Amino acid sequence: MIAMLTGLLAQVEADRCVVDVGGVGYLVQASTRTLAALPHPPETSRLFVETVVREDAILLYGFADTAERDWFRLLTTVQGVGAKVALAILSSLSPRDLVAAIAAGDRGSLTRAPGVGARLADRVLSELKDKAGAMPVSAAAGATPTAPAGGGIEGDALAALAGLGFRRVEAHAAVRAVMERLGEKARLDAVIRDSLKELAR
Repeated sequence: MIAMLTGLLAQVEADRCVVDVGGVGYLVQASTRTLAALPHPPETSRLFVETVVREDAILLYGFADTAERDWFRLLTTVQGVGAKVALAILSSLSPRDLVAAIAAGDRGSLTRAPGVGARLADRVLSELKDKAGAMPVSAAAGATPTAPAGGGIEGDALAALAGLGFRRVEAHAAVRAVMERLGEKARLDAVIRDSLKELAR
């Protein structure tokens, strides 16, 4: 079983990428969050991998950090949540957001993911409410995170923009640009206001 791939990033598409390891191109499906965290081809990249073996195919699912991979594994234990739906949920919600949504019983956050209706969202909330608290919200200690952890002012700004309907991948780039310009002591309202200006361009 393949657990990790490190190689040249040959191609990135909307829902997958190709990693060239020693001349062999591995097709890896991933969330938009992970794909956004990857470098530009053909730079070297590393992905944690979950290998799924089916009768007709061997499929690779890639993750920027172990927290997202662990959440993928947990989500796919819920009846009705296959790999595609799990990636859709992880594209909409970070591990930290998932913990918060499940703890709050927030069905609306889950149903924003394509393929997740109210009934399936309720099943996820019900089956994972006692497990979510023990799940990681960011990369494990010692790992090199390649996706935003989303804490503090930055995390609050991202949550606010997501609440306004912006995709987190788009919002993250805007918030990072504003945070770099204003500095770490920037106030939340200023970060949100300037991020909205960035997104409107």
